[in-house]
Amino acid sequence: MKTIHKVQGITFSGSQMKMKVDGKEIVINLTKISKRLLKASKKEREAYDVSPSGYGIHWPLIDEDLSVDALLNPKKYPLVYV
Repeated sequence: MKTIHKVQGITFSGSQMKMKVDGKEIVINLTKISKRLLKASKKEREAYDVSPSGYGIHWPLIDEDLSVDALLNPKKYPLVYV
């Protein structure tokens, strides 16, 4: 399987998600991408799985999935706020 992205870590601080992807750090405002992650507990936020290809991130305790491509390039891959 081809690796698309290398997700090296995800942390949370209030309404922000900080990710290290492909050697770069990005900060994402959860109010713009996911009500579920915004409202999730620390335990729920920290329980995530990165797909083997690095394409997606899944939070099983809250049934949330996010595309790494969309997080890195929201103009090209618009995020849907549910």
